[in-house]
Parts: sequence; structure tokens; C-alpha cells
Amino acid sequence: PPLRPTPSPFPPLHVYLLLKVVDHYENPRNVGSLDKNKKDVGTGLVGAPACGDVMKLQIQVDGNGKIVDAKFKTFGCGSAIASSSLATEWVKGKSIDEALQIKNTDIAKELSLPPVKLHCSMLAEDAIKAALSDYRLKQEDKKKSANTSS
Repeated sequence: PPLRPTPSPFPPLHVYLLLKVVDHYENPRNVGSLDKNKKDVGTGLVGAPACGDVMKLQIQVDGNGKIVDAKFKTFGCGSAIASSSLATEWVKGKSIDEALQIKNTDIAKELSLPPVKLHCSMLAEDAIKAALSDYRLKQEDKKKSANTSS
């Protein structure tokens, strides 16, 4: 009989890569909300009209400019939820400038997103930037009100 390769006892590599998305989908990290009215909380709300995904990502920043907490709520597919979950994990402990360096390509690579799901990682990057922008606006408003009251 012809020789046949011995089947591997391990799943193919693509199965392991998919497990990261499944893990974040089934066990999402940092789901929830922060108080959007607090001056140390930035909120980003973004959506993708093409697929209907909506992502809210919030950050809480301490007095030293370090992100100490992050929460998200996402209405969308498993890849969108996984991208949001990973994004909140990555921003925690970073400075605002460091968080701005997180790119959708890094998220997509970490989760091994297929090309058809790259928009999910783009939404996560946009949500991070929107939350950081909201936080910065609140800080400017805080400075302005402090200057006008003194």
C-alpha cells in the first residue's frame, strides 16, 4: 500500500489562530461602562454602516496621564467584539500617546483576522482615538473653566 503521512495529533495552525477570536468573543474582557460625565473618562462611539457594527470604548485616565481603566460595549460580530476586548486590554497601563500608537493592523495581526474582517480592527482603532479625543476635549474644557473662575 502507498505510504500516507501520519495525521498530526494537533489541530492545524489556523485553528489556534481562530481560538484568540473565540476566546475574546466567549470571554470578553472589560465589558461595561464608565461614567461618561466624569472629567477623567473619555468615550468613543464609532460605527460601520456597511455591516451595522457599533462600538463604544471608554478610557479612564489618572492624574499622571496613564490609562487606568477601559470598558467597551459592542454590537456586532465576534471579530468586532474580540477587537474591542483586545483594544481595552492593550490601552490599560499606557499613556495617552502610547495608546495612540495602537494600530488596527496590530489588532488584526494579534487576532489573525481574515481580510473580510479587517474593518473590525479599524473600528477598534477608531474607537480608541475617539475616546482619547473626547478625554482631551474634557481636559481643555476643565482648564478653560479653571482659568475663567480664577
